[in-house]
Amino acid sequence: MMANFTEGSAPAVGSSAVGAEITRLTATVERLRDEIQRAHATADARALIELAKGVLIERLGCGPAQAARQLDVLSERVGSTRLEFAADLVNQAAKDEISAAVGEFPRHPKEPDNAVSVSLRVTESGVLAAGDTHRVAQAVLEHAVTPVGATVVAIWSAGNDGTLALRGYAGISRSEAERWHHVPPGVATLAGQALVKRDSLWITDLGAAGLPSIAGPAGGRAVIPIGLGGRLLGVLEVGWPHPIDVQPPQVRRQFEALADLCAHTLESDLVSESAPEEMSSAELIRLADNLFDSVLLLRPRLDVDGRLAGFRIDHVNPCFVDPLGRSRDLIQGAALLEAYPTSAGPGHLFERVEHVFVTGESYRADPVMLTELFGQVPQPVSAALSISRQGDAVFVVWRVQDEAARMPALLGHAQRLGGIGGFEENAATGEITWTSQLFTVYGLGSAAVPVPLAQLPLYVHESEYHAAQRFLRNLLRYRRAASAAFRLIRPDGTVRHVRVVAEPVLDVAGNLLAIRGVYQDASAQHWTEIALSATHDRLAHSEEQTAEQSRLARQLQQAIMPAARPSIEAFGLRMAVRYRPTEQDHLVGGDWYDVVVLPSKKILVSVGDIAGHGIAAATGMVVLRNALRGLAATGAGPGKMLTWLNLVAHNPADTIFATAICGVYDPATGVLCWARAGHLPPVLVRNGSAWALPTLGGMLLGAVSETRYEEAELQLEPDDVLLMYTDGLVERRGRSLDDCTQRLLTLSAGFAGSLDDRLDYLLDNSDADTDDDACVVGIHVGHTDAAP
Repeated sequence: MMANFTEGSAPAVGSSAVGAEITRLTATVERLRDEIQRAHATADARALIELAKGVLIERLGCGPAQAARQLDVLSERVGSTRLEFAADLVNQAAKDEISAAVGEFPRHPKEPDNAVSVSLRVTESGVLAAGDTHRVAQAVLEHAVTPVGATVVAIWSAGNDGTLALRGYAGISRSEAERWHHVPPGVATLAGQALVKRDSLWITDLGAAGLPSIAGPAGGRAVIPIGLGGRLLGVLEVGWPHPIDVQPPQVRRQFEALADLCAHTLESDLVSESAPEEMSSAELIRLADNLFDSVLLLRPRLDVDGRLAGFRIDHVNPCFVDPLGRSRDLIQGAALLEAYPTSAGPGHLFERVEHVFVTGESYRADPVMLTELFGQVPQPVSAALSISRQGDAVFVVWRVQDEAARMPALLGHAQRLGGIGGFEENAATGEITWTSQLFTVYGLGSAAVPVPLAQLPLYVHESEYHAAQRFLRNLLRYRRAASAAFRLIRPDGTVRHVRVVAEPVLDVAGNLLAIRGVYQDASAQHWTEIALSATHDRLAHSEEQTAEQSRLARQLQQAIMPAARPSIEAFGLRMAVRYRPTEQDHLVGGDWYDVVVLPSKKILVSVGDIAGHGIAAATGMVVLRNALRGLAATGAGPGKMLTWLNLVAHNPADTIFATAICGVYDPATGVLCWARAGHLPPVLVRNGSAWALPTLGGMLLGAVSETRYEEAELQLEPDDVLLMYTDGLVERRGRSLDDCTQRLLTLSAGFAGSLDDRLDYLLDNSDADTDDDACVVGIHVGHTDAAP
């Protein structure tokens, strides 16, 4: 070529010439790239048209040439292009997920109605015609997601160990793809999270998600797991250069349909790259039969949509032992959940098997607890469990520790928990064998020399020396089984209470061969019995004290508050009292009543109730009752007397909590002045009607140091009956206090008789069930001319 240049026509070598050359080369590359893309698009479209021809051939029973002519005629008749009509024809014939999703994909207003159908079917054709996953990613980007604004497509494959490999990409540079070619396990990525959750992820803005991803760090992302036959093969990731809105459910289903398109090609890539070929069913069965552990060979059960619905027990090996004792014939061929319904639930066997099958990650646990039937008794047993996937099958292998291996461990635990140590002495050689627990009973190290049985008297308390000698004499001289209990003195001086049981081992001639027996450390039981005995003595003493206090409280109560006193008359008033103490001594209460004629010729009437029971309540009743009598001598009104009485109750050394009613009746005027301290108000019976007096303000006694009590006056009329009572007369469990008081008003209004009969009637008809004292004071107003 240099011979073609002459000196006068030498090419320019300046910067402008080099720039022009680069521009021409860049334009050539872009032109070739566009031609390649158009060629791919033309090929994808041609594949879709050929698929539509095949549908016509099958439906019309014609040849390829006639099908091509029919395609032109029909597309022209409906006013669409060959490609658009081919897409509609395939949709009608397929009735698949793409057909269902066609109407849900967003489209540009200027696009024809079937643009989405053409796009998806062309994508499908491109995927089917693609030779590798990388071409699939380009077809998805070009035909399916570019119309919705996406610019990046990545297809990941998932390894059994949690690794991710970039199998195909479009819309990113080669250097970016090389950087994300392999993602090791443990690295948090969007694709990894979708695999772990086994669900799609939709990220409106990658920058706010805080997770790295290909073609980051911002923009929207759709990450959809790729599955086939119930197994997870990888992930389809679609990216937008800008944040996206929250997508509706129908759009998410459309992208899941795209992931299904990628599944077959991705599976083909993975199969072609796997070095060893998968074992056949016969080889899997031979492998299971050669194992000495219990093996379940499971196969997936898929529903009509190809989703995982469960597992079938395809084979059980000859060494299989069913935990529930069933034969192999009853297990083989059954569904896993039908054979083992308890394997369902979070963290149980079915969930583990499903995870292994879907992800390919093996599972191993040692130990796990299984339930086996021994006879008809279910017993938990320890087993090692292994679950792995082989192709489309799942191996479930478990190894249960057999009874011979379990019994020594169980025996060791029983000896440790019971403080039991065994021994055997060879009579001929003198060899002594101890279990490890017996060294603990004697307080010796595991390397110490065992103590011969003949030396037992040297280790027991001196007061039990002869008892130990008798034990050895029965065992060694008379050749009889013997038992005894001793206080064993350890080398460090501590004392243990032990029980020894031993028996001689004789040959047929009666000669002594060996001595076998056990020691049991019963110290804990001994000291527990002593503690229980002491506790029993203390409880008996406490019961005696409680009974004595209850007896004294009852005597004090009966001495001051007799159950019934004869009615009295004074200044035109007739007054009667009824007191019904509780029948249980330990519930002796502090109800009190009092009727006193004061030096001023006025009459003090009071009723009260001490909080609590027992001797404290009885003595508190005496304190407040007597204090109120003394305060009444001052001539103060009821409110002032209760104020002073509250100071008596609020004693820092011994506070008394009580409710009370205090009334002072003036015979000259017939006026009752009264006040209350948290007590139920009196009841007035007049002319066949009964009602409770207004509730005056007044806090219960002893609650605070200083408080005031409201007073009220009541003009009593001839034949009025005034009732003061404690809550033990009316209160009933499960019923409001208002309802209880209303019943008392009804009983009081409906009775016509003497005052004494009235009070007896109220006590006899009381339905109170609180096991509390009941007290009622009745005042009947006579004629006014009886007053002084």
